[in-house]
Amino acid sequence: MQDRARATRRVLLESAAHLFVERGYAGTSVNDISDHSGRTSGAIYFHYSSKEKLALAVVREQFASWPQLAAPYDGQEIPPLEKLVVLSFDIARALSEDIVARAGARLWAERRSIDAAVPTPFDAWALAATRLLAEARARGELADGIDPSDTAVTLVCAFFGLCTLTDEMRGGRDWGARLDHWWLLVLKSLQAEPDPAGLLARARTRTRLPARQEERVPSGQR
Repeated sequence: MQDRARATRRVLLESAAHLFVERGYAGTSVNDISDHSGRTSGAIYFHYSSKEKLALAVVREQFASWPQLAAPYDGQEIPPLEKLVVLSFDIARALSEDIVARAGARLWAERRSIDAAVPTPFDAWALAATRLLAEARARGELADGIDPSDTAVTLVCAFFGLCTLTDEMRGGRDWGARLDHWWLLVLKSLQAEPDPAGLLARARTRTRLPARQEERVPSGQR
């Protein structure tokens, strides 16, 4: 019975996520989720009690996945700046390709229309980035004058903005290329001995990202 309940909650969660991505929170009704999932409205209210609670469940499911993204790199001797780049690609992939992650990001952007407090991952992201930047500074890999805490907040804001706006920009959802270009610019300022293309190439060997076309990296940024 518990397995059936878990399966039903998962179907409802993913159906709601699809609709939140396509229509937004305000444009999605409980009846819409019922039609999409093939479950009754009564089943939805039994498991989540309201559309707000279902939306919060989607957001929490998205944020719960972030520690899982970092786990494979724990204990590995990966230079901190390289680890920061690797994690950014894994998070960007989730935000682009995982329907629950995409829905969670859209719901957070529409949080003022939701009659509930929507959690945010950004403080945790900033703390993780601060730790990695501080490690890079201790290893002599961070450029002079870079403050780990302030820089981490700036990077998180810019990164989330890049992921959020990619769909709307010319070129569509080619987020891998856009993130490459962003890191090529950013690493020039972060690294004590700038080698952005080299670090980016090493980071890519640690991710599941498809190889990108060589011509997408401007020769002047190599």
